[in-house]
Amino acid sequence: MSDALLEVKDLKTYFFVEDKIIKSVDGVNFTIKNGETVAIVGESGSGKSITSLSIMGLVPKPNGKIVEGSIKFSGDELVGLPEKKMNKIRGNDIAMIFQEPMTSLNPVFPIGNQITEALLHHQNLRKSEAKKRAVELLKLVGFARAEQIIHEYPHQLSGGMRQRVMIAMAMSCDPKLLIADEPTTALDVTVQAQILELMRDVKKKFNSSILLITHDLGVVAEMADRVLVMYGGQVVEETSVDEIFEKPKHPYTSGLLASIPKIEEERKRLEQIPGTVPSADNFPRGCRFAPRCSKVMPRCTDAPPDLLKVEPDHKVRCFLYELS
Repeated sequence: MSDALLEVKDLKTYFFVEDKIIKSVDGVNFTIKNGETVAIVGESGSGKSITSLSIMGLVPKPNGKIVEGSIKFSGDELVGLPEKKMNKIRGNDIAMIFQEPMTSLNPVFPIGNQITEALLHHQNLRKSEAKKRAVELLKLVGFARAEQIIHEYPHQLSGGMRQRVMIAMAMSCDPKLLIADEPTTALDVTVQAQILELMRDVKKKFNSSILLITHDLGVVAEMADRVLVMYGGQVVEETSVDEIFEKPKHPYTSGLLASIPKIEEERKRLEQIPGTVPSADNFPRGCRFAPRCSKVMPRCTDAPPDLLKVEPDHKVRCFLYELS
């Protein structure tokens, strides 16, 4: 019996805009085991957030569509699942912390109402029970005056407080899988550390798995067990968190790591990857990273490389590692 909680196979999520086909996610494969934290990293436009929205069944319609592939959660297929059945899973078994807590929280409803909504919908609790549970959740995420916070509105809270409210909402139904999309973006360093510590505590308490979407490799080092590096809608490297920092294999991963300032090194200028991520409606014919790669070879521009297993727990999409 598989111990995989989530299995994503050959996922392709495209957007159809006028006469263009935007291949935001183009053949992504990965699994998340029970109790595991998997991070997806990459620049903006690499397909990280669309991957998470595909899992949640929240791909923007009518232009966006999962055109191919499979997403299995606890063995059940989610692709093509009727909206009524997806609603029972979304927010209950799979929950998501979105990037922007200010825009994700409804400005016209008190915090308490927004937390109790999921409890009333999924847990069949009475209003008094749901309110009590909301207070407990707010205390769990670090609010000392939770009884007062439930009556306050999002605009009355700081960014860090709103993010903690989002975590409380996400954990309200004890989900098996928590998807966190850039959970520390726009927060100051001290609050970031608090949010990461809170997510670790919540994971331990509820024995949840986490899919962490981020571009911050410092957050990855703190939180992840395994890492997927995405570029141009594809996974270009997959391995354990220790391997990704100690022995990165894909030139893109190496470039990302080289761009991080290190306290033990004196450098006048940080490394940078030249160019930008290619448009998802006009990818290069060969390797999608070839136009920016320092190790590009003639064959890189002719055909796309496959994702190869180069070690028992290390995969890389690069001709440098193709077996002869």
